[in-house]
Amino acid sequence: MIFINKTITILTTTFIKQKVLLCIALIISILLTLPRILIIFGIVDDLSTAFTPASIKDILFRFLWFTLFSWLLLEFNANTKYFYSKFQSVLRGLTTVIINIALYLALLHLFLFLYPRLVGESMVSEEQGLTYFIYFVVAIIAIFIARILRYQLSLKEKLIEQEALKQQSLQNELMALKNQVNPHFLFNSLNSLSALVKENNDATSFINKLSYLYRYILQSSERDLVTLEEELEFLKSYIYLIKVRYRSRFSINYNLDESLLKKKVPILALQLLVENAVKHNEISEEHPLEVNIYSEDGFIVIENKIRPRKTLSSGTGNGLANLNKRYYALKKKHISISNTNNIFKVKLSVN
Repeated sequence: MIFINKTITILTTTFIKQKVLLCIALIISILLTLPRILIIFGIVDDLSTAFTPASIKDILFRFLWFTLFSWLLLEFNANTKYFYSKFQSVLRGLTTVIINIALYLALLHLFLFLYPRLVGESMVSEEQGLTYFIYFVVAIIAIFIARILRYQLSLKEKLIEQEALKQQSLQNELMALKNQVNPHFLFNSLNSLSALVKENNDATSFINKLSYLYRYILQSSERDLVTLEEELEFLKSYIYLIKVRYRSRFSINYNLDESLLKKKVPILALQLLVENAVKHNEISEEHPLEVNIYSEDGFIVIENKIRPRKTLSSGTGNGLANLNKRYYALKKKHISISNTNNIFKVKLSVN
């Protein structure tokens, strides 16, 4: 999962290369100034009196300004506007339209202002009106090309992400094979142990629950999502083992809407959260641990009162972070974590 999330992080910060945008801007400029270039070399007749006469200064200034105009619009619509991609869709769209109009008007008026001062010749009044239309068409073309480039990049990113997920899936399968050192041997050993203690009902029940847990965990390498009902059944077996150790010092309460039982959740998600509560909180006669699992507005909520252990058990400390990454990879949603009012609460979306 670490490999996948690193890849996704890289993809979300990918931009269209500047040399690509500059090449497109240069092509647009060449096409727009080509008629005047042909006039300079006498290949075609001069334009009508409604247009300013072509000259070297005129062509050079128009070419550079068309390039700048095209490049700025391409850069904004292909790259820059994604810096505020977290805005709401309406606000994002309105901001994009306003900035595009501002760029269009600012650069166009600056062109009309600088033209007579740098070229040394006033632009024919009839051509000034046409210039507004020409720059408007160029703006539309640049925006359209930028959207195509962004779409192609997004498609490429999605293919790379899918390939990364496939590679991670293969790695998980390989890891599962490495970890499954003949599971039948373990099951047979548990059955043998159960036969040895068959007169001890508690020991026999414990072994059977442990065998079920192990079988379920092995299946987790084959299934990413399970129904909430299946996950709760597994969780109850896990709770049985916890209560064997802590007895009345640990309790769990369920209050779940039955309509959610067929919804899918990542396998072992609930077990990890209960295990997290057991691992990080004090469990004693004076301060028993109580975990509540209930449904609320399409979410499964797991909560407990915070009483930190004096000595924390060993672990990587990445359990919740890894669950969040796995949840997003499978359901495209993040888990919600809060610890207000001394209550640690995790919410899992099941929709």
